[in-house]
Amino acid sequence: MPKTYTRLTEDERYQIYEGLLQGLSHRAIAKYLKRSHSTISKEVIRNKRLRGYRPRQAQILAQQRQDNKPKSIKLTPAVQQLITQNIKKDWSPEQVQGRLRSEGLPIVCFSTIYDFIKRDKAIGGELYKHLRHRKPYKKRTGKAEARGQIIGRISIDERPSIVDEKTRIGDWEAETVLGKGHQGVLVTLAERCSKKTLIAPVPNKRADAVRDAIITLLAPETVHTITFDNGKEFAYHAQSKEALRSDNYFAHPYHSWERGLNENHNGLIRQYLPKGMELNNISHEQVVAIQEKLNNRPRKTRGYKTPNEVYEAMKLAA
Repeated sequence: MPKTYTRLTEDERYQIYEGLLQGLSHRAIAKYLKRSHSTISKEVIRNKRLRGYRPRQAQILAQQRQDNKPKSIKLTPAVQQLITQNIKKDWSPEQVQGRLRSEGLPIVCFSTIYDFIKRDKAIGGELYKHLRHRKPYKKRTGKAEARGQIIGRISIDERPSIVDEKTRIGDWEAETVLGKGHQGVLVTLAERCSKKTLIAPVPNKRADAVRDAIITLLAPETVHTITFDNGKEFAYHAQSKEALRSDNYFAHPYHSWERGLNENHNGLIRQYLPKGMELNNISHEQVVAIQEKLNNRPRKTRGYKTPNEVYEAMKLAA
């Protein structure tokens, strides 16, 4: 089969930016992202401007080029007729596409064929009944998690044992809480020893917004380590590490129990902001009020002292 090229995602562009900040070569960045060296080099050269390579700027430029690219009209009446005839033979869209290619006719992608069938169904047609799988077709777009890993990621396996002992304050777990339909995001941080929680609303899951929230929340606090999950919203972990002088680690994928306190605190937050609720209109004042309720709630595992009481006592004793 011929090789296909998948365009770089915005998440990958943030990863490229992070790699460049760390002084990694294009080849090293390509290895992390499981991309070719030429793809990374071309991306940086093509989208570099006066301030250097910036991921958001690169995404906008790439989208503009894509929007301005001449579109060829391939779904001609003749091709539509062929698709209709072959779908009625119970051929799959893949088989229809392959047949068009073999006969030297304009090739249409799967999504175009499925869209054609969907439109036919909308006007009362029955082409969809000839498909073996009648569930709505979901266009396959590259998931960021499927392409490489976060640059500079250090596994939780290398985290010092003192973090598990919970004998000091300053070891934090980081996570995000999504609103309904990704409308609004909360950045949440949980301190492992005292069980203190910090919360900040951000407009989206972009790495720069999440990074800024983490730095703002933790700047006044004692910080030794931060343990993240593997979401690409934490792609700028190296910048928060530099700003906070922390050691950063990442849990194993799909091992939420390795950040059990953070997961538990997110459940407590849901008492006030239930699932199915949009979070884009939550104010900073509302978030602070929830944070204070949680931090002034007595905890059985801390002798019924509150997280604030435990944290402040240990901070004074340090």
